[in-house]
Amino acid sequence: MEPVFFVLAIMGCGDGSGQCAEARVEPARYATIRQCQAAMPAALGRSTDLSYPVISAACRGSSVRMAARDDRRAG
Repeated sequence: MEPVFFVLAIMGCGDGSGQCAEARVEPARYATIRQCQAAMPAALGRSTDLSYPVISAACRGSSVRMAARDDRRAG
């Protein structure tokens, strides 16, 4: 079984939290969902530069293999 970690996605949403889109993913990876959730307030505080009426955050699980594939796409 592959190791799993969590990433924190920052979402930008229209009025009323409708039509949300991923605006960015925080660079940190968290070993547990609780660690990820604890980092949400600070991450939201760093996201005031986004031009959406509503900003939210969500933790999502990822695996080492998925992260390696995503890193190759980014480079």
